[in-house]
Amino acid sequence: QTTLAHIIASSSKKNGTRFVTLSATSAKTNDVRDVISQAQNEKRLFKRKTILFIDEIHRFNKSQQDTFLPHVECGTVTLIGATTENPSFQVNSALLSRCRVIVLEKLSVEAMEAILMRAVRSLGIQVLGQDEQHNSPETGSNSKSSEFPVYIEKKALSTLAYLCDGDARTGLNGLQLAVQARLAAGITKGCSADGVLITEEHVKEGLQRSHILYDRAGEEHYNCISALHKSMRGSDENASLYWLARMLEGGEDPLYVARRLVRFASEDIGLADPLALSQAVAAYQGCHFIGMPECEVILAQCVVYFARAPKSIEVYRAYSNVKECLRMHTGPLPPVPLHLRNAPTKLMKNLGYGKGYKYNPMYKEPVEQDYLPEDLKGTNFFKERKT
Repeated sequence: QTTLAHIIASSSKKNGTRFVTLSATSAKTNDVRDVISQAQNEKRLFKRKTILFIDEIHRFNKSQQDTFLPHVECGTVTLIGATTENPSFQVNSALLSRCRVIVLEKLSVEAMEAILMRAVRSLGIQVLGQDEQHNSPETGSNSKSSEFPVYIEKKALSTLAYLCDGDARTGLNGLQLAVQARLAAGITKGCSADGVLITEEHVKEGLQRSHILYDRAGEEHYNCISALHKSMRGSDENASLYWLARMLEGGEDPLYVARRLVRFASEDIGLADPLALSQAVAAYQGCHFIGMPECEVILAQCVVYFARAPKSIEVYRAYSNVKECLRMHTGPLPPVPLHLRNAPTKLMKNLGYGKGYKYNPMYKEPVEQDYLPEDLKGTNFFKERKT
């Protein structure tokens, strides 16, 4: 995003347009007001337009974002905001409606390989194919990064292109770490004329777990829990385990997952398997007791149990119908029928509280008695309601 901003800045200067850059991580509201004031003067005195680029715009709170609204509306500034978060969650809806959202997709593996190849060539590192050897001094490289020849396996570059998940910065950083680590190890042990070889294992070691990209506070958090929920609902135990592992290995709080499983037990399984709720609560308690990484198998067991369990939304749907009934009711809510009310005092008994109530355990046969208010007599919330 920042690179695109530099391209736009270079192009705008040729057209006589001012380009101002602010970072929401350090800028304050007064800084924004100063830029807007200058933009107003430039527009009024010199008919000169201003492009305002805000990096990490999601760091501004909603009231700070409101500062842009009237000036974007009247064209004082052309606002460009860059964010790594989902703008639907982080950007004021009023401001979002006045902007055009452009999504930068992940780079393909082929594009990542091209970027990495360009990087190793600029460093003078020689790429070795599967059948090539690096022990011949005649085929040495003119590496700019060291006096020793440096080689990298083509398979290592391909692996790095996959592991960086379409992020060029991650790929280049991973390449840099691998090269620096191998050079440091080679200098310590004493490099031979054969040079230094970077293999697939060295690349993986440099990345460690960073290839499992997961943002606990961003959109990926919600995407993964949604995928887990829908996979269990669809009774796909393999997909359920996969999304669980994506979350846990990415650093998700196991108690968050356990809380979602408690909800799933009643929402999606319900009375089809009443023991599911006990399983979920037990899983939550187990995670609370022992924590990660030991509790991962507890969550895995619960997730597989839920994926295999029969599903029923009978209770969930019935309760939704009750809520809809309450929302749609006009006027005052109907009173509790007198025969259902307790009568702890003589006055309340005289007023008819509890009169005519039939105590069910005293009857061998089913008791015919109304429990709903008069207006709702005969209502069945478990039947499918017409939309």
